[in-house]
Amino acid sequence: MTAFVGIRVLDASTWFAGAMAAMHLGDFGAEVIRIADADNDAEARGYLAWNRNKQIWPLDLRAPADLGAAKALIAEADVVIFDRPPGALEPLGLDAATLTSAHPRLIHAWAPPYGDRGRWSNLAPSHNALTGLSGISFRQASYGGSPVHLIAPQAYYGQANCLAAAIGAALFERARSGCGQGLVVSGLHGAAQVGPVAKVRGLEPPIWRTPLGGAPNYRLYRCADAEWLFLGALFETFYLTALDVTGVLGEVLADPLIDGDLGAAIVDPGAHVTAAKLEAAFRTRPRSEWLEILQAGGVPCAPVQTREAWFAGPTIAANAMRVELDHPEFGSVAMPGVSLKMSGAPAAALRLACPAPAGGFGPRAAGPAPSSPAPDAPPLAGIRVLDLGAVIAGAFAGSILASFGAEVVKVESPGGDPFRTNVLQFCAYNRGKRGVILDLKQVEARDLFLDLAAEADVVIDNARLGVRERLGITYEALRAVNPRIISMSITGYGREGPQAALPGFDPLMQAQSGMMQAQGGYGDEPVFHQIAVNDVGSAAMAAFGIVAALVARAQTGDGQEIVTSLASQSVVLQMGEITGAVGQSAGPMGARDCLGLSAFERYYPCADGWISLFCGAPNARAAVCSAMGIAADGDPTRDGALADRIAAALALMPRAAALDQLSSAGAHVAPVIGADDAFTDPYLEENGIFETYSHPELGEVRGVSGFARFARTPTRYLRAAPSLGEHTEEVLRAFGVSDARIEHLIANGGARQA
Repeated sequence: MTAFVGIRVLDASTWFAGAMAAMHLGDFGAEVIRIADADNDAEARGYLAWNRNKQIWPLDLRAPADLGAAKALIAEADVVIFDRPPGALEPLGLDAATLTSAHPRLIHAWAPPYGDRGRWSNLAPSHNALTGLSGISFRQASYGGSPVHLIAPQAYYGQANCLAAAIGAALFERARSGCGQGLVVSGLHGAAQVGPVAKVRGLEPPIWRTPLGGAPNYRLYRCADAEWLFLGALFETFYLTALDVTGVLGEVLADPLIDGDLGAAIVDPGAHVTAAKLEAAFRTRPRSEWLEILQAGGVPCAPVQTREAWFAGPTIAANAMRVELDHPEFGSVAMPGVSLKMSGAPAAALRLACPAPAGGFGPRAAGPAPSSPAPDAPPLAGIRVLDLGAVIAGAFAGSILASFGAEVVKVESPGGDPFRTNVLQFCAYNRGKRGVILDLKQVEARDLFLDLAAEADVVIDNARLGVRERLGITYEALRAVNPRIISMSITGYGREGPQAALPGFDPLMQAQSGMMQAQGGYGDEPVFHQIAVNDVGSAAMAAFGIVAALVARAQTGDGQEIVTSLASQSVVLQMGEITGAVGQSAGPMGARDCLGLSAFERYYPCADGWISLFCGAPNARAAVCSAMGIAADGDPTRDGALADRIAAALALMPRAAALDQLSSAGAHVAPVIGADDAFTDPYLEENGIFETYSHPELGEVRGVSGFARFARTPTRYLRAAPSLGEHTEEVLRAFGVSDARIEHLIANGGARQA
């Protein structure tokens, strides 16, 4: 059975993050009715995908009769999704407090486009403004030091995926307590999920940043035929091989700035030397030859190509991630498929949206009576997760579950997660866990892990194909000791297809999927996204898949295996840009140091800082030009004459004055916050995005506080990221392992305490 069968969702969103979250629920069996007032869905082709498996009911909530009809639907729903700005729902009686009081089992999910409080929270939705307000636009490297507009709206994709996971967690909790609740996943939460960060005084990233990538072993290179490839030699063994097969190993190690130390070849000033030598080497051969040489040596690498080529290619086909549905007007419409493959609760058959029946959802089946659960128990309280994830995708999935209240144990080999060398990111992606060391290559430690799995609810891994088999911890082995276990496995390219056996790193997906080329613009340099968009997207979808499986298990009693891949997320995270009629070109293109899409949706520098200007209506555009005393005619493109005039006028104004003047003129405008400034920004502080906590080794850390806010079952991280093996003995005892067995394992190297 599908995970959310019998769950009824009313999608009352006006923007795509809410619609996409509802799509995820509908993909796994929920009955979804979407209400639309003066529906703008047709203006964005992504809605062909975001509205799949839904029934559409046109309602205008400003009309009393339609508002009454919407409230009647809500009375029959399990979940209702809104995304209107603060203060818009209360006058209509559609706020969480009012609706959950009237309907105690209702999950009221609110996804405002920015925050839920503060000066900038009532602006019209704009990804340009959201990434500016959250510091993300300055986290992306540029040549000129400017903020960068992301062509694919990753913060809103993050909001959609987090919203779906939070709704799933609330439904799981409701199955226990019988009570609904309100929850908030704002655009700022989405931005935090896409780019979780940590700040420690005096600790900075060890590499310089450029749009091509900072470290010489992990960046873009141009080949002799002017084609680009990404070198993904993240780990030392890959890097040594890459330097060897490109013929520069001896030169690099002999350079006085490096002097035989490979570590010095990654950080300044040796990194510049190494990058220059690799740049020269790659220019000596065409890309096809370099890809063959690197792949023969086992070095992760990928060509930069278009969205269209990737979406039509064999890897996407092998993962069933290209679906074509017949549309009465557009003909065959291609869209990304469902990225989670669940053995026990598979996705429903996909279909395009259709009109809703006059009767709505129909009568509600009787549910359990509310049981007045403890108000401070988080949604996933008591769920035990064994987290074998490393680097980002698998590790961050466990951290998201920890933010929802799960008890997550990070299981590492004696050498530890290789991402521990990146201290700040490791802190961000592993917060909320306890840590143990088990050497699963030893039979006794493997047997102990299976004993832990017998007492756990979830196991997460992102190992390459074949690793679980060699270690003896496949889903079949886990299920043999615990039929209720949920196994979540994330791979790079999926389990089938021509690339399945290859190591998969986030930028390799960026390169192949068209993300890099779209950000840079056709004919210009591709751009390496400093945010690991496919990794964090895979983590959020894995968290959603796990809570969906928990919901299904509450009904059936059975666990299941779930698999997903970075390759699958690479198209889900471009769903709005890729979906369309067969043969239609893919979505918008960026440019070098891309500032926006037009003169009226763009970043501009003022005398003392940057702002985001976004004005859709013609009268608002005219008012902006009038307020600044400039002519409104001319080329309105991103870098046209009109943009030049706006830029010249704003360059003379202090930012605060520009924000006040443009706001008074009817423009939507917001400040652009620096990446470091975000940690102490008053607006983000007002919305509770960051918090300060203590780390046993690093001291005071400033980091993301969470990715959702639950009204009745509040959540919070209980601990920092663990030191290597910090909790080995504590965790093993909590799982009922005897002291004698623990001592024996430690004595023989099968386990270790820090």
